[in-house]
Amino acid sequence: MKILIAEDDNLIRRTIEIKLAKDGYEVISCSEGNTALDCIREEMPDIVLTDIMLPSVSGLEIVSAVKDITDKSIKVIVLSAMGQENIVEEAFRLGADDYMTKPFSLSELSIRVKKLIHSK
Repeated sequence: MKILIAEDDNLIRRTIEIKLAKDGYEVISCSEGNTALDCIREEMPDIVLTDIMLPSVSGLEIVSAVKDITDKSIKVIVLSAMGQENIVEEAFRLGADDYMTKPFSLSELSIRVKKLIHSK
């Protein structure tokens, strides 16, 4: 299983990478939106984890692009410090499969990833 992480905070991105690699996943990571979109097209990950606030292209734009330009079976989890109801609703409207508000537990993230994989 291949997971792409789009997160501009180096510490958060690296921490998630380590956890998911320990869980046995192939992990690809990007620090900005345009690179994430390129990686999604090239790598076709099983799951995309994206922050909302990214340089160049927002996480909401990534959610929309994943559902528009790629295999609909790619799952998306949005990770954001922005827990505002309208942002959450927009993420789900665009096709997000899950939404986690920062800060979050790495164990909970791991459980949610496994749940999405088993729902494929």
